[in-house]
Amino acid sequence: MTDLAQRLREGTQASHTLSENTAFMKCFLKGVVELEPFRKLTADLYFLYSTLEAEMLRHQDHPVVGPMVFPELFRTQKLEEDLAFYYGDNWRQDIAATPAGEHYVSRIREASRSNPALLVAHAYVRYMGDLSGGQGLRHIARSALNLPPDQGTGLHEFDQLPTVEAKRDFKVKYREALNALPVDETLIQQMVDEANLAFALNRDVFHELEPDVRAAVGDHVFDLITRQDRPGSTERHSHQGMVALVATE
Repeated sequence: MTDLAQRLREGTQASHTLSENTAFMKCFLKGVVELEPFRKLTADLYFLYSTLEAEMLRHQDHPVVGPMVFPELFRTQKLEEDLAFYYGDNWRQDIAATPAGEHYVSRIREASRSNPALLVAHAYVRYMGDLSGGQGLRHIARSALNLPPDQGTGLHEFDQLPTVEAKRDFKVKYREALNALPVDETLIQQMVDEANLAFALNRDVFHELEPDVRAAVGDHVFDLITRQDRPGSTERHSHQGMVALVATE
């Protein structure tokens, strides 16, 4: 057994805080969610998750990747449903990844080619966040966009983990699986580094969407919301009411 789960959590705290302090997420957490940038983000996430999940399945016999393949976490189908809602039946022809989204996808493919174990770091950042702070983001989006029931936020809806307790128990299982992986110190550090890179790539996607948010709400409101940084929700000290953006346990 290793302490990989703890190393990933502690090793990415600073990156997590930076992600929470992007202008895009500051606005989002204040309930400022605009349809156009939100659906663009959904498209980027579709390309990201569909690539990540395909690459993990490609390496499901790999001793490090295989134990972390949990189909109940896969988001591709849910994102397809979200995109059909936001773009209509011809969504596949109407969406495109942003340049930052394309770069994120390219890195996942490169990791798959060069060192498949690094896919686990990308999966950790995405799925643990979806099961944690992503649940709060779902409620914010539903309220801000006045979405109809059961449409538009499939990314953060897990049919096989429908309750808070089920998600909490699964995160324990996920951490135990991480700690049971056959990894040495060198690979652990590589995985922590890759997780930090995943956060940076995620921030780049947010930054690319910020002009759309600014244009929608106006310079004054945008600057009022974004000028002050917030403490990181995964730092050791307690901050009541914080929503963890990407990966937290």
